[in-house]
Amino acid sequence: MKISKHMIAGAFGALALTMAAQNNIIEEVAWWIGDQPIYKSEIEESYQTMQSQRSDIDGDPYCVIPEQLAVEKLFIHQAEIDSIEIPDNQVMQMVDQQVNFLIANLGTQQKVEEFYHRPLPEVREQLRDMIRNHQLVEEVQSSLTKDVKATPSDVRRYFASLPKDSVPFVPMQVEVKIMTLNPVIPREEIDEVKARLRDYADRVNKGESDFSTLAILYSEDGSSLRGGELGFIGRANLEPEYAAVAFNLNDTKKVSKIVETQFGYHIIQLIEKRGDRINTRHILLRPKVSDKDLTDAVNRLDTVRQEILAEKFTFEDAVPYVSQDKDTHNNRGQMVNQENNSTRFEMGQLPQEVSRTVADMSVGEISKPFIMKDPKRNRDIVAMVKLTNRIPGHRANMSDDYQLIKDLYESHAKEEIVKKWVEKKIADTYVKIEDGWRDCDFKHKGWIRQGVNQDSANGEKE
Repeated sequence: MKISKHMIAGAFGALALTMAAQNNIIEEVAWWIGDQPIYKSEIEESYQTMQSQRSDIDGDPYCVIPEQLAVEKLFIHQAEIDSIEIPDNQVMQMVDQQVNFLIANLGTQQKVEEFYHRPLPEVREQLRDMIRNHQLVEEVQSSLTKDVKATPSDVRRYFASLPKDSVPFVPMQVEVKIMTLNPVIPREEIDEVKARLRDYADRVNKGESDFSTLAILYSEDGSSLRGGELGFIGRANLEPEYAAVAFNLNDTKKVSKIVETQFGYHIIQLIEKRGDRINTRHILLRPKVSDKDLTDAVNRLDTVRQEILAEKFTFEDAVPYVSQDKDTHNNRGQMVNQENNSTRFEMGQLPQEVSRTVADMSVGEISKPFIMKDPKRNRDIVAMVKLTNRIPGHRANMSDDYQLIKDLYESHAKEEIVKKWVEKKIADTYVKIEDGWRDCDFKHKGWIRQGVNQDSANGEKE
């Protein structure tokens, strides 16, 4: 059962309810779930939010959204019964991440406030409610489905029961091995980058320049659009070298020493500390690999390729001695899909340069060396790949796609458990749906009992 959309809807609805209470406005109630009302304003605001986020709504929004809010209330009530609590620091860390994401996507704090039509502290409050509710629902669902474990016979029976038109289509997939060289960055280039950063730091420390302005002009990190600001982040989510320096800063007007991480060289300015979280701005510069060093690396890998083609050794034998790719160095160059921990990739899951290279290759073929961006460090490296398998697009089958079918079975089994739980909870809970909100084809059974007066339906109001 998917919950992300109604989590968002619930949070914005909760905000509407709170604002109405603060302003002593008499709200129109659309539904009652136990002793919890669902206000028309909650539904309207949730609808507006989902429209602004371009969320898909499967059906009439004035049926879908209140049902989602009602189901959320059932889960939250169960979380209270089970004494499930979500640690505040966990919630606030996720709030900070979400606020940082919003600022990154919309550009500035002011644009976030304009988008949500309220100041950032209120946005943070509604996000806190949304995230806490989301976590509570996930905890309850996890508890309900924790014992779902698929056996091979379960998977076979499930697959055999699928109508032919329901068997998923698996796009073409490939298996690829890779070896890479990381050309050494010249010392002169590193010294030049450090000199530029020292100059920026001196200008800020002397009051001659504003750090944010310099970040916008010169930083090579995506945060440059926000003046280098990263937002509140916990130590564990920062690079260790960056965190060690940032958390030791105390003066918001001064700039740190130069810090080296895997991404390049930084200078940092403290904005604010909140317990174990910190908000900083930084300027990142990345030393560049010279064209000569890239050409030398291409030539070196091309020599290796010629020797492989001459059958002096295999691609796999060469990887431990040549390749500098940490992820594949010890497994004979085999690339592993981090999304599903398999060796198969859809073309769009591969790094762009690798995908483009293997598109026209034959199985067993070894590519010529090519320059690509290291996806982790965003620096130029040289790579060579071998296409070891190509699986054409096809309808899923047990021999080629067992893991996919197993995942589908477990997902289906969990959805069925949650659905049955929800419908039993509906039957045991007082539910009243006001006139104008009942004529719906609801996802779950039991909201409306045929021939029963709604004032006495579904048990007694608690």
